Parts: sequence; C-alpha cells; structure tokens
Amino acid sequence: MRRKTLSAGVLCSTAVLCSTALVAMSDLSAGTASAAPSGLRGDFNGDGYADLAVGMPKAAVGGKAKAGYVNVVWGSPKGLGGKGSTSVSQDSTGVPGTAEAGDLFGTAVAAADLNGDGYSDLTVTAPGEQVTNTGTDREGTATVLWGSATGFKSGLTAAKGAADGRLGRLLSVGDYDHDGHKDLALSTAGEEGGAMQLRRGPFTAGSSTATSLIQGYQFAAPQAVTTGDFDGDGGDDLAVTYDGMESAGTHVLSKASGGWKTTWSTGDHGSAIVAGDLNGDKATDLAIGLVQANPEADGTLCEDRLGGAVAVILGKPGTTLGGVATCATQSSRAVGGTAEPEDDFGAALAVADVDRSGYDELVVGVGREGVGTRAKAGSWYSLSVVGPEATLVGSPRTQDTERVPGTAEAGDRFGGAVASGDYNGDNYLDIAVGAPGENAGSGGVWDFQSREEGDPLPILSVTPGSLGLRGAVEFGGTLSR
Repeated sequence: MRRKTLSAGVLCSTAVLCSTALVAMSDLSAGTASAAPSGLRGDFNGDGYADLAVGMPKAAVGGKAKAGYVNVVWGSPKGLGGKGSTSVSQDSTGVPGTAEAGDLFGTAVAAADLNGDGYSDLTVTAPGEQVTNTGTDREGTATVLWGSATGFKSGLTAAKGAADGRLGRLLSVGDYDHDGHKDLALSTAGEEGGAMQLRRGPFTAGSSTATSLIQGYQFAAPQAVTTGDFDGDGGDDLAVTYDGMESAGTHVLSKASGGWKTTWSTGDHGSAIVAGDLNGDKATDLAIGLVQANPEADGTLCEDRLGGAVAVILGKPGTTLGGVATCATQSSRAVGGTAEPEDDFGAALAVADVDRSGYDELVVGVGREGVGTRAKAGSWYSLSVVGPEATLVGSPRTQDTERVPGTAEAGDRFGGAVASGDYNGDNYLDIAVGAPGENAGSGGVWDFQSREEGDPLPILSVTPGSLGLRGAVEFGGTLSR
C-alpha cells in the first residue's frame, strides 16, 4: 500500500481582507499575476496557483433572495485565502444578466480554459433564471467568465434552457465531439423527466446559446455527471448517473463520430460520480458514490449499502471499463469507521494524485456522518485502490482529528463537498473540503495541503468571516474542480 501523504497541521492565522458579494467586475483582481499564464487547472489569474470557486446559490444579492453568487478564493504560496477572495454575481460589472430572486446563480461551477489562452475560465450556472421573464417558467442559463492576469474582466451567456427545463443543476466540461474546442454538458429537469444537453464550443461573442440532446430520461433526472477518457481513444467521454420513478442507472456516453452512443452501463445509480486513474494503469476508472440498486435490474455492484457505499469500476486498456469492479462501505475491513444509517458515505467525490505517484486517491465526503453524539458533523476519507481485487483502503478525518482546525459540531456537514487543486503552487494537489453547515450555516472550506515527504504542511481554514464576506450561505457546499 502506498504511503498516505496528506498532512494535518495547524490553522493559518494570517488575516486576509477581501471583497464582498457586491463587488464590481472591474475590481475583480488578485494582485500581480505572472508575466505569462501558468496553464494550471483552476488558475483563473495565471499566477501559478490554483484558485477555488465556491458557489452559493441560496445567498441573497441586493436583497433578492436566492439570487446567488460565487466567491473565488485565490490560491497563494500559503494556500487558499492567502490572497483573499473575490465575489461575482449577476449584478457585477461585465457579468451578463441581472441578479433576481430565485436565479440560483452558482448552483454549479467549473474551471476550464475554454478559449485556449492559458487562463482557466469560470463557468457558472443559474437553473432558476427566467430567460423570457414571462409566466413561471425557469429555463436556466450557463455563464462563462473569462480569466485573465487581472482576474475576471468580462463574460458571456453560453447557454440558455427552454420550457421550464432549469438548465444547469449539473455541469461538466470536455471536448466531447473531438473538434478541439471544449464543450459544456448541462442537465435539465422537468415534470416528466430530465436530460443531459450539449452546448458545443467554441464560446465567442454572438455564438449560439442553443443546446442539443445528449440523452433523455423519462420520469427521471440526472443526479451527477463527470468527464473522462473511458475508452482510451484520447478524447473525452461523459458519464451520467440518473434516477427517477421509472428508470435508473449509470451510463458512459461517447460521441466519437455521429450521434451519442452508450459504451458502458449499469443499473446502479448514485449521488456522485468521478473519473480518475485509481490503480495507476493509465486507464480511466469510474467511481459511483452513495450507490443505490435499480430494483428492475439483475444484481448490483454493492449488496451492502448501509450508511452509503462507493463502487469503483476499473478501466482496462483497449476497452471501456473492462476491469475489476469493487465496493466499499465504512464497515469494509480496510476502511476505518462504522457504517450507520444515513451517514451518506460517498455523497461527495473527488480524485487527486496527492503524491505524484501516478495513482489517484479517491476523496470521499461523508457530510452526514455523526462524530460522537454530534449528528451530521461530517468527515472525509482519502482512499487508495490496493491489490488485484481493487480493495479500497483508508481512514477518516474529522474536525476533531489532530491538527485539523476547528471542532466537530452537530450540523457542520464537514465533507459535504470535496475538490482538489494545487492551491499553493508546489506541484502537489491539495484537497479542499467544504463544511456548508459550519457557523450556523454560513459555511467554511478546509485546505489540506499535500506533500510527499518532510514536515506536514498546515491545514488551512477559510470561512466567510476570515474573508470578510457578507450574506454567505452554505459556503463550501459547491466547489469547482
């Protein structure tokens, strides 16, 4: 088994000041950036440090309930928060649209370089947006904000939904049609079912905001989505897990040529899904979190699902997910902890090769985990895939773990969201862990900095209070990856 490398340290006490939720786009700067953009995933200002976008769709903007905004916490040599943060709403200069009650701007956020200039751009969805401003329909929109050396300067409306489709509860980015331009995969959900829709790139001023159907689900809706090269052809594929009254399952979809086709499927579905190379064989693997069985299907990947289960399906060179399938709960022999009802083990997932070993660790959030007598205090795991049977091995961390800032409290939901990025620029991926229930629901994010050897780096706690935010709601519940 590989050595665990995530450090546990002390709280960074550096005070930082930042902008509020109503800052203008012209002020969205993170200080001096590098002369040339870093090209680093998640680095919006090109300074060599990944940044973290935190969506708060339930927050009020200008007195408008649930208009929503996004707070971008800048990376720095010290990690997240060392350069403060910047907030963006639809009332910010340069952002298309106007903040309105119920827009839910910030429901999904994603970091990707959409125009090839070396700066990561920020895509933000607002599934509650009313495109026509008539009746009660909420069609939904997706907005792209362009990264630059001085932060976000401008943006465009990339996609618009239709007919009360509430476009954008889910979002993933990839070049699905293999034309050299990044695309957006966006979910819709209506009374009679949902779908995944494609907004093809490129994203330029005046380009069409229309989308095309990837896959529809009658009386069901997508629950989670991720992107990866599951068939090894060098292009991006889409994995979707969905559930509803009449159908459920998980599909891997490919658009190498012509229309979309399903290249792998299972009747099992979940609340989270993620792609990565978990066993170091250069093939993309798939993990499904909080697995549920389809009662209409024969068998399931996870017979034991008490408290939540995570299924891993290994890839295999030359095919799509042709390797070993395995499953784990908190009661599995190599996973520390005890499975209890409603823990929601696997409700949040991410991957990160924290020690640059060529193996991704599977980051598992357990936001409803009880810690002692404190219900829903939350925890998270870093799990490794070990051996020919792909055994998942790891142990939990809570706010009561040694050197983790704070104290586990009822309702914190520590582990409610997880993400990864090189937030301190040392070429090792760090883990961001959200606790949207922290401090009576204003929330917080913990930055677990990684290194291969040497003294452990500090674990940082970033909260709305430390960032000077006003009106934060469930900060840490939605994180960019």
